[in-house]
Amino acid sequence: MQDILAKLESKRAGARLGGGEKRIANQHAKGKLTARERIDLFLDEGSFEEFDMFVEHRCVDFGMEGQKIPGDGVVTGHGTVNGRLVFVFSQDFTVFGGALSEAHAEKICKIMDQAMKVGAPVIGLNDSGGARIQEGVASLGGYAEVFQRNVDASGVIPQISLIMGPCAGGAVYSPAMTDFIFMVKDSSYMFVTGPDVVKTVTHEVVTAEELGGAVTHSTKSGVADLAFENDVEALLQLRRFIDFLPSSNREKAPTRPCADPIDREDFSLDTLVPENPNKPYDMKELILKIVDEGDFFELQPEFAKNILIGFARMNGSTVGIVANQPMVLAGCLDIDSSRKAARFVRFCDAFEIPILTLVDVPGFMPGTSQEYGGIIKHGAKLLYAYAEATVPKVTVITRKAYGGAYDVMSSKHLRGDVNYAWPSAEIAVMGSKGAVEIIFRADIGDPAKIEARTEEYKQKFANPFVAASRGYIDDVIMPHGTRRRITKALSMLKNKQLQNPWRKHDNIPL
Repeated sequence: MQDILAKLESKRAGARLGGGEKRIANQHAKGKLTARERIDLFLDEGSFEEFDMFVEHRCVDFGMEGQKIPGDGVVTGHGTVNGRLVFVFSQDFTVFGGALSEAHAEKICKIMDQAMKVGAPVIGLNDSGGARIQEGVASLGGYAEVFQRNVDASGVIPQISLIMGPCAGGAVYSPAMTDFIFMVKDSSYMFVTGPDVVKTVTHEVVTAEELGGAVTHSTKSGVADLAFENDVEALLQLRRFIDFLPSSNREKAPTRPCADPIDREDFSLDTLVPENPNKPYDMKELILKIVDEGDFFELQPEFAKNILIGFARMNGSTVGIVANQPMVLAGCLDIDSSRKAARFVRFCDAFEIPILTLVDVPGFMPGTSQEYGGIIKHGAKLLYAYAEATVPKVTVITRKAYGGAYDVMSSKHLRGDVNYAWPSAEIAVMGSKGAVEIIFRADIGDPAKIEARTEEYKQKFANPFVAASRGYIDDVIMPHGTRRRITKALSMLKNKQLQNPWRKHDNIPL
């Protein structure tokens, strides 16, 4: 018995040591935590239950039979975050560079299967050089097994990827299919082909950071939702983020006791929208003033800045917020903002998170680059996402809601449940001047006539009352009472039930 216990302790020590002290020191020298340190920081203290500590690879080629480390380069198991169950895998770069083997993949698949059974989120802490070359197709097969589970789990349990080191080649497609991707600046990167291959094929000279670093993916490509300064900040913010999400599609998001009065009024909102319709204002100010305690977890803040997305709470319950941002491109919808918001709306709908939409949109972005880039299809993604969503949908139009963009932004016609407008709202096919120049084209040579017609059009349509008279707007509300009205609407909609027609699956315009 003593021999077995000694062997057990020896194997445990080997697994905890990973690739050894020298490689752990190298990991720390790069400003990175080890796989186990990350789990300890992320999970509640003492809550981690590890699976498969003794798993080893089965490869016998290229001298691998003599290089076996218990755990095989990934630490897997479950624990709690603020008392709620989560499953986690953390790749260990000190063991074979975190490269994925068949056994490594089996460990990840096991916790994903378990998470699906019990209904709990899966968090992947990625730090891997990719497929383990010595294993060839067995390693590729391992990736495909993980991919299949990513697809099966989509919309069933939240899946979050935190990229904390390299993630290249086929390895990027698992994070790409998860719900959210977070990265760490200067130490993580994602790309399908690395800088050397890019140089060989296209003759472009680019660094790994420029090609697929955290800043690149959180500002240019939109692949990453957030970029953090270091491992510690990333893990602590991930703990905060998970608090907004339900454990699975079978549960509601957790509620928190709310000390912020639901009838709190903010009279500064009455002057938020400028008198001049062409002058911008910061929509984020509105969000911070109406949500519980000004706590807004914004996603993709540096990408497609003309639209804001993120999570907040209203009366202690999670809501997803989508808002046009007049400070950037006048709040126009373009390709990137449509994709960004559509993906977020679909996540909220999949996990029964109510959607609050704040509207100030003059239309879709014009121009050849948008048309050639497929704005028609990309804009339709957002329209489709809102129309498909069956969760409670509350909309507030603060200023402009013009043309097709009015329809798209959770209008009453796309099954918006409660649609409010501020007195400053302008709901029309287009702006007054443009409309008049089309309707009264013959008078363009007479500026006085055009001005008079513009004023006439403005009086008739540049207000919320035409839409309200048709029931497209449920009420015209005072800005200072926005929090109270939204909270009451969400409370009324708490038990909403609505189902789409049966089908195998929809066919969103990808």
